[in-house]
Amino acid sequence: MSGLPDMEAMAIFAKVVETRGISAAAADLGLSAPTISKALARLEQRLGCRLLNRTSRRLALTDAGRDLAGRAARLLADAEAAEAALAAQSATPRGTVRLAAPMSFGVREVAPLLPEFLALYPDVSIDLHLDDALVDVIGDGFDIALRIGMLPDSSLLARRLAAVPGVTVAAPSYLARRGCPAHPAELAAHDCFPYAYLRSPGGWHYANAAGETVTVKPGGRLRVNNGDAVLPAAVAGLGIAALPGFLVREALADGRLVTILTDWHAADSNLYLLTPPGGPQPARVRVLAEFFVRALARR
Repeated sequence: MSGLPDMEAMAIFAKVVETRGISAAAADLGLSAPTISKALARLEQRLGCRLLNRTSRRLALTDAGRDLAGRAARLLADAEAAEAALAAQSATPRGTVRLAAPMSFGVREVAPLLPEFLALYPDVSIDLHLDDALVDVIGDGFDIALRIGMLPDSSLLARRLAAVPGVTVAAPSYLARRGCPAHPAELAAHDCFPYAYLRSPGGWHYANAAGETVTVKPGGRLRVNNGDAVLPAAVAGLGIAALPGFLVREALADGRLVTILTDWHAADSNLYLLTPPGGPQPARVRVLAEFFVRALARR
């Protein structure tokens, strides 16, 4: 005997024993009687022994059949229980969702939403992973990833939730000392804050109402891999930053930073919700994805 056990034939045998007949088992399983008979013959050939003595009127278990019947019944019951449990899990939101999000966006925009979701779904838990680097959604076992920026080609299922506007900002003290650039090309002569995980290849991209486009490769003394890490240096007047609007909202409101290059539109990023490809999503994943669609798409 080689290879995996013939679990299908084993389950069919258990059902025949349970229903005491091939026709009854066929009706119960939604199969034809010849299919049932072929499965039994296949199992007997594989095991090298007769399991049932068949006559035109009745079936009788052999000694080998009686030995196998209990084990086959337990296998069938375990399989049915596992299937029922997974079906219930797929239908009812229950279990843990592994969620990945960028660090600053996750802290500022995602984390404040989670108490509402957890209150709505008391049987769902969330394992939140925050990292500005691109995570391997499938390889690292994430159910959902929120991602900002350009979306590379992949097999992941992606849904665009919202635009994430970018703004170019500096502290009043920096502009008083170094002057305010009137054109993006002038940024080359200024201290800027390059971002290690820049999603837009080639630098900072700008366009104006006339359709002119400019790409600038920023340079400066501080290179970071998280947007929040830029804020203290920018507020201290050490350089110019190009950041998503949600990061600088408060600093702009209280005057610690001001927007520059207002005649130019910095390239916006987009917020995407990513999920692995495959069959139907478990309910716990589906309801969290739908929650984010409602909550984040209206930002």
